[in-house]
Amino acid sequence: MKSFFAGLFVLVCCVSCGKKSDFIPRNFNTVEIETLLQDSLLNVRAIELNEERLLGISSVGKQYSLFFDGVKEINEIELLRSSESRFRSCAIQNDNFFYLSIGTPVELYKNGMLVYQETHPKAFYDSIDFWNDEEGIAIGDSTDGCLSIIVTRDGGETWAKLTCNELPKGIENEGAFAASDTNIAIVGNHTWVATTAGRVYYSPDRARTWQVFDTPIVKEKDTEGIYSIDFYDELNGFAIGGDYTNPDANSANKIKTTDGGKTWRLVAQKQNPGYRSCVQYIPNSYGKELVAIGFKGIDFSNDAGESWKHLSDEGFYTIRFLNDSVAYAAGAGRISKLTFRE
Repeated sequence: MKSFFAGLFVLVCCVSCGKKSDFIPRNFNTVEIETLLQDSLLNVRAIELNEERLLGISSVGKQYSLFFDGVKEINEIELLRSSESRFRSCAIQNDNFFYLSIGTPVELYKNGMLVYQETHPKAFYDSIDFWNDEEGIAIGDSTDGCLSIIVTRDGGETWAKLTCNELPKGIENEGAFAASDTNIAIVGNHTWVATTAGRVYYSPDRARTWQVFDTPIVKEKDTEGIYSIDFYDELNGFAIGGDYTNPDANSANKIKTTDGGKTWRLVAQKQNPGYRSCVQYIPNSYGKELVAIGFKGIDFSNDAGESWKHLSDEGFYTIRFLNDSVAYAAGAGRISKLTFRE
């Protein structure tokens, strides 16, 4: 019996490895862009997918709900009080829609109800995400010597801020860029947070313990650092950034890890793309295919980020994939459907 299970285990492993080794990355040459919503006042840096619906939040406080069959709903959020808050991050969990403002007073809403507020004069939040139906995390710039991290354990009804004793020591003015709502990457219980200081915070246990790792990304200026991070699995991750004030600079702005974020190395040095605000792995690509997006265009890699192909000059801020060839992107003035083709 023992030998039977041992043989079965070897067979399963071989089959799994075979599937991965048989995968041939695609070579996308074009991206078709279909505009779903266009508004000169639209400025969207946060979108999420939920089954057959795309939800987004604009910087000026409008919630956008787009159904994939073409039906569009546009509803202005009714805040609990007069507010000039700007929203640049959102999350969907268990049919609940969360949206988070950036500067003080920071306001976090769950389905239109205020569930967290912070009035620290330096408060500035950048991204929000969830591990499961009950537990979620939002991150922001440093306030009292450490990164701002708030956590919920009750489905988003209440949120508590971690103390500096629970976090690695911060660097002065360390924060994150509220550019695409992709400063947080989650795989299972594992969490990675990318900062303006070019560092990556890592928690293996849903924000209960933390480590921090340095990276070689460019970070000398206030406008430089990591703008976006994504992980395909527990080991393979990619981050991109640069300097949005010098978007064509392509040195030391792309990094990857194969050991879960402990070490990072520069890739595609002095090769395009330059500054990009968002990077995402394409689903079901075994960590080989990535898309980077920004106001200077759309780029694609099929070798885990070692080299890149420019697909379009069309500018966006953020992107989310529906499947392995269709994605939705948002930016200044529009939300669009993107279809990638070989």
